[in-house]
Amino acid sequence: MPAIIRVSELKTRDVINIDDGRRLGFIRDIDLDVVEGKVKAIILPGTPRIFGFFGRRDDLIISWEKIIKIGVDVILVDLEGAVDFKGGKIKC
Repeated sequence: MPAIIRVSELKTRDVINIDDGRRLGFIRDIDLDVVEGKVKAIILPGTPRIFGFFGRRDDLIISWEKIIKIGVDVILVDLEGAVDFKGGKIKC
């Protein structure tokens, strides 16, 4: 029987990329397929630009298939070569 996790609980867990060990942040939102009742993706806020003066980059959308493990404190994702924190496109 699968465990039930509340969205509010997921939002308190760090998201970590296992490819490079980088901390990606906390979940801001979740993309749901209400017809099938499944989570399609998790959404993290974009990284701040230079000293936060120029706003933020686009949100990071991580498809559910990229999530490797949901632990007690962290969510591990595999974004092998997909994240460019210098302003490039993020394909997840």
